[in-house]
Amino acid sequence: MPLYWRVCLTNGLVFVVGIVVLAVSPATISSDLLVSEAVVLGVGTVVIVVANAVLLRGTLVPLDRLVHAMESVQRPGERPVLPTSGSGTVRRLVATFGAMLDRLDHERSRSTARALAAQEAERHRIAQELHDEVGQSLTVVLLQLKHLADRLPPQEATALEDVRESVRTGLDEVREVARRLRPGVLEDLGLLSALAALATDFSARTGVHVSRAFAPGLSPATQEVELVLYRVAQEALTNTARHAGASTVDLSLTVQGGALLLVVADDGRGVRGRPEGAGVAGMRERAALVGGRLEMGSRDGGGTEVRLLVPPGGRDG
Repeated sequence: MPLYWRVCLTNGLVFVVGIVVLAVSPATISSDLLVSEAVVLGVGTVVIVVANAVLLRGTLVPLDRLVHAMESVQRPGERPVLPTSGSGTVRRLVATFGAMLDRLDHERSRSTARALAAQEAERHRIAQELHDEVGQSLTVVLLQLKHLADRLPPQEATALEDVRESVRTGLDEVREVARRLRPGVLEDLGLLSALAALATDFSARTGVHVSRAFAPGLSPATQEVELVLYRVAQEALTNTARHAGASTVDLSLTVQGGALLLVVADDGRGVRGRPEGAGVAGMRERAALVGGRLEMGSRDGGGTEVRLLVPPGGRDG
């Protein structure tokens, strides 16, 4: 029965019962309202209101709880606690809302997966072009400068050496950008070697010491899971370099209850109530792709801690 007619019939039933009770009862109303008659009317009104409230409570209170649950959803992927009691109409509404959340999560996951896959493909293409075109062009320039320096007098060749050094520095930077865009070590040597190389490069660039702790004998993960773990660690270290002002960073990959646990913790300034930026949102989206859960908060003793837990279902075997 539609909710509108349910409410109307409930109210109508209460009023009809009240009229019948007044009709068959010996109570009468004189032309001059007596105190006893006023008391009877007051008690009857209270009884009718209370009965109406009790009958409607089972229908409307779960509806209010459902509205509150809908309003509590702040972030994509969150699943509120939905009411389990109520009439058939409310139960159907709860089921419909849950099914809608499932569809939205499914579509969001598919869209995010396609977007991230396109992003990785674009990263690979740009890295390949930087390596094959820009890198080779700079290498040719270096060779030409060397050939020119060999033909110049020593004094002029010394001045030309500064130009060669600038070109060599630019070539190294291009190769570094290409390597960060496309982590070839991840494809060639695996996740642990890629994380170790990432930590070493981070320390070399920033001067921040990175303490590494990798559990031995980790089960092999899918290529998608390894890429997510690597990108989350990379983004967390990038955020540390930009915002934390830290002197040390702890990077660990362990197993917790059969799940992979990646932790990146620093001793910097901490979160301090700052809103999450695009980088953190991207980490959460990547984690959701492999069924993982990402948490970011203040670290005990000061600093920021990023934790990514990937369940066993997101791994091979």
